[in-house]
Amino acid sequence: MNLRLVITGTDTGIGKTVFSAALTDALGACYWKPIQSGLHEETDSETVLRLGRISSQRILPEAWRLKTPVSPHLSAELDEVTLDPDALQPPETNLPLIIEGAGGLLVPLTRHKTFVDVFARWQIPVVLCARTGLGTINHTLLSLEAMRQRRIPILGVAFIGDAYPDTPRIIEEMGDVRILGRLPRLEPLTPDSLRRAFRENFDTSSFREVIA
Repeated sequence: MNLRLVITGTDTGIGKTVFSAALTDALGACYWKPIQSGLHEETDSETVLRLGRISSQRILPEAWRLKTPVSPHLSAELDEVTLDPDALQPPETNLPLIIEGAGGLLVPLTRHKTFVDVFARWQIPVVLCARTGLGTINHTLLSLEAMRQRRIPILGVAFIGDAYPDTPRIIEEMGDVRILGRLPRLEPLTPDSLRRAFRENFDTSSFREVIA
C-alpha cells in the first residue's frame, strides 16, 4: 500500500493547510480534505492546489462540502446535511496520500463523534502541526496525550512559525515525540518560497518511513 499520512493540528488557523501543500508537493502526493467547512473563500483544497502547484487530478474531492465556516457538526446542521463519520474511508490512490483534518483533534463532526475518533479507526500515522508561540506546549502535549490514549500512530510534530528553540526541545522531551522540523513564516508566501522553505527545514525521507 502507498504511503498515507494524516495532517492534524493543535488548533485551527495555525497553518496546517500551508504545511499540507508543501508536503503534498514534496512527496508528489495526492491531497484529500474529507470535510470542508466554508465555501465562500478559497477552500483548503484550492489553497493546496495553488500553493503546492498540485495538478487538479491529485486533489481528491471532499466527502462533504459545507457552506458555513464553523465546526463541521454545526455547519452540517445549518446546511441540513447528515454527516456519517463511520462512512469516512481514505480513497485508494496510486500515489502517496496526504489527508488533512479540520481544526484540532477534538473538533466535533457530529454531536457524538470527533475527528480523533475517525483517526483512531483509520490507524494512519499522524503529523501534528503546532504553532511555535505562547500556549503551544500545553496544546501540543494534550494533543499527543489524546492520540496515545486512542493508540493512534504518531509520526512526529511539525512546527509552524517563528523560532523559539526551547519550545521544540521541551515538547520533544516531555512528549517523547520526534520533531520533524519548523516551517517559518513566509513573506511573501508563494509556491516558490514555500517549496524552498520546506526543503531547507524538513527531511523528506522522514515522512517516507511509514507505510499505512
